[in-house]
Amino acid sequence: MSTSREGDLPRTLMQMAGAPSEPPPLGETALVLIDCQREYVDGALPPNGVGPALAEAGKLLAAARAAGAPVVHVVHRGRPGGGAFDPEGPYFAEADEVAAVAGESCIEKALPNAFAGTDLHQTLEGLERKQLVFAGFQTHMCISSTVWAALDLGYASTVVGTACATRDLPDGGGGVVAAAELHRAELVALSDRFALVVENSSVW
Repeated sequence: MSTSREGDLPRTLMQMAGAPSEPPPLGETALVLIDCQREYVDGALPPNGVGPALAEAGKLLAAARAAGAPVVHVVHRGRPGGGAFDPEGPYFAEADEVAAVAGESCIEKALPNAFAGTDLHQTLEGLERKQLVFAGFQTHMCISSTVWAALDLGYASTVVGTACATRDLPDGGGGVVAAAELHRAELVALSDRFALVVENSSVW
């Protein structure tokens, strides 16, 4: 089924539905930072462009705090005693650019979707926020799966593209899908129905 007339540029389902093309005021949202941990900085899974993405996430965090938006820090908890995101190891902590301060919610997860098996939904209900802003890692996995789930739970999401990143992946046929290509494709897919995607925090 086509979503545009022949000769026209394609449109997203959100555009066709007349969804807002600008994000809500930052102070009316909750910022959800996902897996901004040292495992992605100097651990086993560094995404391409993690430094610039963390820098942009830091700018976004500062803007959210200044606007009075509540901040929820979600971190991935692996198995103790070794492996990625080991809670007893040096790479479990959040990166310095986005470290939580007193009064900000911190939630641990064990699955890509940050709503699965956690109290994220209940936390957001307590904050009385239905509009969410997302940043973090990785675009193709934890960001995407959480934003998909957010729609099912009645949230409206905005994803800050340059505050997210991912890594190269094998394509299953002996080649590689470059991180930049994968990142862009995931953001495009999210923008069709699941989220408003903005480039950076300057939109606020």
